[in-house]
Amino acid sequence: MLTDPYGLPLSTRCTAARDAHALGLDRLLTQYDGIVEAFEDAITADPGFALAHVGRAQGLLLRGETPAAAEALATAESLAGGVTPREASQIAFYRTLMTRPIEAAITALEAHVEAWPRDAMVLNTNANPNGLLGSSGQLGQKARLAALMDRLAPHYAGDWWFASAHAMALNETGRHAAARDRIEASFAQRPDSAWVAHSRAHLCYEQGEGDAARAFLREWLKAYPRGGVLHGHLHWHLALGELEAGETEAALALYRAAFSLEGGSGTARQKLQDASSFLWRWELAGHARDEAAWAAMRDFARAHFPKPGIAFADMHVMLAEAVAGDSDELEARIAQMAALAAAGRYPSGGVVPAISRAFLAYRRRDFTAVIATLDPLLAESERVGGSRAQTDLVEFTLLRACAEAGREGDLRRILRRRRAGPGPVPVAAVH
Repeated sequence: MLTDPYGLPLSTRCTAARDAHALGLDRLLTQYDGIVEAFEDAITADPGFALAHVGRAQGLLLRGETPAAAEALATAESLAGGVTPREASQIAFYRTLMTRPIEAAITALEAHVEAWPRDAMVLNTNANPNGLLGSSGQLGQKARLAALMDRLAPHYAGDWWFASAHAMALNETGRHAAARDRIEASFAQRPDSAWVAHSRAHLCYEQGEGDAARAFLREWLKAYPRGGVLHGHLHWHLALGELEAGETEAALALYRAAFSLEGGSGTARQKLQDASSFLWRWELAGHARDEAAWAAMRDFARAHFPKPGIAFADMHVMLAEAVAGDSDELEARIAQMAALAAAGRYPSGGVVPAISRAFLAYRRRDFTAVIATLDPLLAESERVGGSRAQTDLVEFTLLRACAEAGREGDLRRILRRRRAGPGPVPVAAVH
């Protein structure tokens, strides 16, 4: 029987289909373009190959094409009669992922990788700060992910992808030395991998190695195609480094060319998150607001995200609404979140609504309200999801509010309790 790159049996007898499936998996794990197309080549070679349809569904989900992904998964289900137990479980997992609450999907994933720990396609949906656990709304999600990756590590000895994903989880929980060892080993094997480059960028951020990150990304990004999954996001990392270093023109040029609404090449969610967070950090660093860019961001958010669903994305939608000063729209979305929470479908609960009201208070220059809301909430910001580098946006907002309000004692107290590692805070009047 033919197997995938991780030695797992595949229910196809066609070597061309097997090879195209392997290419699709490699593009998924390296975060390159052509994921969907590779799995489509596998389908062309063997239309009855169920996992090729699952892979296509995963690629379509990454592109934000949910209806098409649902159709691809339905096709896989129609072909599941002769598949192996592992393949049947993978298909069932994706059905849970696409239709059930997040905790059900996490439970299904944990059961699947317990039985088939080397199913990288399934594990990949969880092995990053914006994966399943990252969307769980739980406190302790980062530690839970690191523990899962620790437990699975013996099954992936010497594997570059797992090592880089494991490193990301370790980095998010402060285990930087172990993360560095794994990143360097991964990079030695796959220096072309965008995921390895991404893991290195996060490690540099958490270790305050801004100059090293900028030098690395400037060079590495020269060869990364614009259609790559992380093209915009890695430029976002570079732009944050330039902003921190005071290279404001370089930071702004990267934003405009690589991850703005007009110049970015990513999905709607990627553009929303990276562009809005950059614009906000730009202001927090003391630069003038781009009113036109924020108006476009608000319109984009409303068009592409008419209803709340994923906390981390919703936080950025609410940021755009807050900057626009539209309290009615903001409260209407908060009411929708409350309804979802009551139905058990918004696990982060009241964290995003509270942060949203703090953003609006900042817009109105009610810095006392910002501090009163965000200071106690920092301990729960993990529930929003995303990496520590991404959720620093909340802490930076609090620090700027303290500076604006003249609350020097509070500012120093918050800086003292900030995690050790990251470099200077790029916020005006915070030193």
